[in-house]
Amino acid sequence: MPKKQARVKEIEQEMSSPDFWKDNKKAQGVITELKSLKSSCLAWEQAYAKEQELQELLELVDWQDSASIAELQKDVAQLSTQTQRLEFVTLLSGEEDRNNAILSIHAGAGGTESCDWTAMLARMYLRWAEKKGCATQTLDFLPGEEAGTKNITLLIKGEYAYGYLQAESGVHRLVRISPFDANKRRHTSFASVDVVPEISEEIKVDIKPEELKIDTFRSSGAGGQHVNVTDSAVRITHLPSGIVVQCQNERSQFQNKATAMKILRAHLHEREKEEKRKKLEAGYAAKQEIAWGSQIRSYVLHPYTMVKDHRTNQEKGNASGVLDGDIDPFIEAYLKWKVNR
Repeated sequence: MPKKQARVKEIEQEMSSPDFWKDNKKAQGVITELKSLKSSCLAWEQAYAKEQELQELLELVDWQDSASIAELQKDVAQLSTQTQRLEFVTLLSGEEDRNNAILSIHAGAGGTESCDWTAMLARMYLRWAEKKGCATQTLDFLPGEEAGTKNITLLIKGEYAYGYLQAESGVHRLVRISPFDANKRRHTSFASVDVVPEISEEIKVDIKPEELKIDTFRSSGAGGQHVNVTDSAVRITHLPSGIVVQCQNERSQFQNKATAMKILRAHLHEREKEEKRKKLEAGYAAKQEIAWGSQIRSYVLHPYTMVKDHRTNQEKGNASGVLDGDIDPFIEAYLKWKVNR
């Protein structure tokens, strides 16, 4: 709270500058931040006022009056829920936690099974975004050869979208009876999820033209009459890092290239942060194999139903609910684990 209040004062002082509106886009971003900070501070102030009120009522309550005690217990439970939510938001204190998220899913070991699993994960995140009131946009989509999705990239727009979804980066494993197996055998499928924050144009990322390999090809997804007619889809390879991004869902090659560059900038920015933090490997330059033993979370649909996160040991028995977008318990457990590790 003190940090947020200090930031509010800092922004208000910045807004009083005569040059504040020189850069309209930057000014709008600052105003959005101020509104969010004020909303957060107000919520804490209201919770504190309610706590003080309940403290006073505790001293006045007639402990023989069961109706009054029941009402007080109800108020305490509501305040407890409210403060837990506010504490959860405080876990999202990273520099880019408030940003939109660019989420990519890639099918791994398992062929058609993994392509179907990728499609299931995409639906899970779209349902989660819908429940959170986030807008979504498909930036790239490649269908599987027989069924499902080989890879998909989504832009999820909403406050703290990246802060929440950073918990999902890693390999996800599915165990089930295969709908594609006539013998009804149990199969294990894998898909990798990559999440990076969408970054503003103000953040400088050094990308030299000679370091890029740009390929164009015909789009394979939905998008209008131009799809499959012209080479409008764009794939960009950043040669020094090996990062490959592509976009085929915009209306023209120019728009696809601009979107692909935006995705590349976000990935390179995230990679640079990883290098500065000196964590394990440098972002996306060296990924784990998308196969057995590297998963962060397992989804078991047979012989029992359970979803378990292997980092936090968070579990849920209602696997169908999780696959319908109920992933908040895993996100919250991850954010707490990340702070305490």
